Amino acid sequence: MPSHPSQDWSDNAETEQKITYVRQMLGELGSVARNENADMLCYLIEMAYLEAGDVLAGTRPLHLVKKPS
Repeated sequence: MPSHPSQDWSDNAETEQKITYVRQMLGELGSVARNENADMLCYLIEMAYLEAGDVLAGTRPLHLVKKPS
């Protein structure tokens, strides 16, 4: 299981499962877009795929802006 050094959601297994699912679906969508030679879609999907991986690895925050308490 990846570590989440500064994530406020790191103890929430359901959130981690959902982000993992999103990343898996992005991988599948990327395959479809590549098969259709949809270059811009490929690029955008790849960026989202990498972002989801960074969130799971704890190198990117889940939220860009802290929500007020």
